Amino acid sequence: MIHSLADLRESHRSVPTMMRVRLKADGRIVEILADGSERALTSLPARADAGNGTAVVVTDAAYARGVRARTKLTQAEFAARIGVPIETVRNWEQGKRSPRGPARALLKVIEKAPQVAFAVLAKTEA
Repeated sequence: MIHSLADLRESHRSVPTMMRVRLKADGRIVEILADGSERALTSLPARADAGNGTAVVVTDAAYARGVRARTKLTQAEFAARIGVPIETVRNWEQGKRSPRGPARALLKVIEKAPQVAFAVLAKTEA
């Protein structure tokens, strides 16, 4: 016997929708709406805290400071290793500026594999 979708209640099942977002060149995250227009997301990215399940907001300043702190380098040493002025690192960590584009990608690589990132950077300087 063949059942229709209505008999199986398949036609009324809600389908979860996925939010489409885009990272803009200036570091903002925008939502892509159904008509193709964009709407700015005003909240900062959050991650789940392993301890109690609450959301923890991670600012760009805290992220940059955390990546550098895990490398156990001073601001001057870190800046020299990644090839930027020390003022750039200070501005990131003080929240005056946010790492964007290639700098953000480099911080991600350093966060995941610092020895590899620094080894590759050292080879390109030689």
